[in-house]
Amino acid sequence: MDIKLKKYSHLLTTKIIVLMIAVVCLTGVIKAVIQVEVVHDGYFGMVMEEDYLSSNAYIRENEKIVDNLTTLLREYKSEDNILKGGSIGEERLRMETMELYSDFELSSKDYRPELREAENYSTFQTEYADKIAQVKERLIKEDLRTYHRLLQELTEQRNPLFYASDGVNVYTNTTMKEKSQFKEYPAYLVFGDYKREVYPSEIEENEQFRFITDPIEELNQDKTVLYIAFTDDLLSRKINEWNQDKALVTKNLSILAAFLLGFLLSFGYLLLVTGRRSFKDDHVHLHTVNRLYNDINIALCISLMTIWGTWMDNVAQQNIDKIAIPITIPISAVVFVLILSLAKHIKNKTFFKHTLIFAIIHKLITIVRNVYESGNVAVKTVLIVIGYPLLVAVTFFMFPVTIGLAAWFAYKKVKSFQVIQDGVERIKAGNLQHRIDVADRGEFKTLASNINSITDGLTMAVDRELKSERLKTELITNVSHDIRTPLTSIITYVDLLKGEEVTPRAAEYIEILDQKSKRLKLLTDDLFEAAKATSGNISVDFEKIDIVSLITQGLGEVNDRIEASHLQFKLNHPKDKMYIKADGKLLWRSIENLLSNIFKYALSGSRVYIDIEADDREIQLSFKNISAYELNISAEELMERFKRGDESRSSQGSGLGLSIAKSLIEAQKGKFNIHVDGDLFKAVITFPMVPDTHTKDVTDHPF
Repeated sequence: MDIKLKKYSHLLTTKIIVLMIAVVCLTGVIKAVIQVEVVHDGYFGMVMEEDYLSSNAYIRENEKIVDNLTTLLREYKSEDNILKGGSIGEERLRMETMELYSDFELSSKDYRPELREAENYSTFQTEYADKIAQVKERLIKEDLRTYHRLLQELTEQRNPLFYASDGVNVYTNTTMKEKSQFKEYPAYLVFGDYKREVYPSEIEENEQFRFITDPIEELNQDKTVLYIAFTDDLLSRKINEWNQDKALVTKNLSILAAFLLGFLLSFGYLLLVTGRRSFKDDHVHLHTVNRLYNDINIALCISLMTIWGTWMDNVAQQNIDKIAIPITIPISAVVFVLILSLAKHIKNKTFFKHTLIFAIIHKLITIVRNVYESGNVAVKTVLIVIGYPLLVAVTFFMFPVTIGLAAWFAYKKVKSFQVIQDGVERIKAGNLQHRIDVADRGEFKTLASNINSITDGLTMAVDRELKSERLKTELITNVSHDIRTPLTSIITYVDLLKGEEVTPRAAEYIEILDQKSKRLKLLTDDLFEAAKATSGNISVDFEKIDIVSLITQGLGEVNDRIEASHLQFKLNHPKDKMYIKADGKLLWRSIENLLSNIFKYALSGSRVYIDIEADDREIQLSFKNISAYELNISAEELMERFKRGDESRSSQGSGLGLSIAKSLIEAQKGKFNIHVDGDLFKAVITFPMVPDTHTKDVTDHPF
């Protein structure tokens, strides 16, 4: 059974049958509503009412009689009263007169805005005297027409029996005048002397009974009486008619509920299966009718429903019960097909894309985009300046849409620009792996692609440079390591030769070999250390160091070399202790390289200044000296490996001291800079300041 259901559930035949069922059910619902509300002038709420006297129908049938009688007694009284103007109240006459006065203000030449209102009104009364009199006559004629119409309606009213009087004017359709006479009937309403007597009591218990009593309470009940009585024949006939109507309404309510349930189930089923060939089918199948644009589809649905309502309200008013089905069936069938087409597009997620407005806008955008992308910036600017006002003028009926499109277009361009700007900032900050992705086409897309190409080139260049530096470092390390072994043997054998008895000339040669081998060993050690420091393959043990104590003690240990160099060292530092986080061995190795550089290249007899300064965040250690050689090179060149201050290379330096010092300082997260001003050489080491706490301080350098 389940297999058969799956087989037939999505067949076109099944869908057509269910569509016919939905049309029939909707027609049945409309038919049931018409039977109750239109043909029998009823309403569905009467199924909840208990009897005729407590029903809405009883109030509705007698409310009009009471309204007519109270209107005659309260407003018109008699024909003579109307002819004398007694029915025209002052407020009513004033409102009509003020309309004439407004006309006087707009069209009369005698109206003077600079005058007081009373003076203008006096002029108005004189000029418009005839028209004011005509207004009163017109109001009297209107009241006479209404008065006679009400009398005509009451004259035609045979039942129920009524008597109404204000002591002078009497309106009745019976010869009875006494209250007691009306109370002899099985149902009556008696009002007078600010009292009311209602029988049976079910009438007074009716929730809508106030619609009868409210107009009566507005009368002067000192003189006014109003009696209404229902005869046995009238009451029996009304009760019988009401019972029949209630039975019909109850029947039609059941029919309406059944047809409504059938319609909801059938149309809900159609909405579920439309566009699918099985319950597992994820694809929405569109047909010829689905090519109709959705906005046109909606307009057709609204038009058909408007036509149906117009026919039902006007053309079919006399025979609505007979003509409702022939009108409803074809219109509802077409509307259902159109609604199911909309449902398909909703499932297919093309509801907005498959609209005529979207198609027109998309076509215009495509044309403009093709022109825009094929031209240069000047063409595009002119196109935007000229094209947008024309677009607004052509589509003035949907001006908010064009404004929205313009805002969307500008937003996309600004967003693309921001993406490029952010990408350039990231690349400038050093993130060469960042890619700028711009979805929009045009100059921004081309610009982003060019920037990405430049980034790729930079990345390749950086990679090549890093690879070259790594290879250089590895070469230096390997060569230094390979030189050490034979060099150690040479030094050893030179030491052995020193102990042998040789000729004086051979002893000189051995001494030269000893000096050169030691010089070569020093150079090899510097090479190895420089390569190790540059590669970053060096362990750093951070500790808290008092920089003042470190410099003071260090200078004391190299005091012999200071005296031998004939240099005057001047140390300037604050009295308080200043702490940094660094590796004691590596820091002193860097400072030692700077001191060695000073011993080698400083002018003999000159002064060397060592200054320790601090601010809130950093500590600066600076070394300043006068060079013995002319410094005709830049600070950047001095930082290069194997670069020496004396271009003649007559000194004993290797040219690696500053490079090693810089690498070691940076490995400790510090900064190392040098400055050259004429023959003045200055080296600056900078470290972040560490707050003075009560932890154990490292003041003795470990060298």
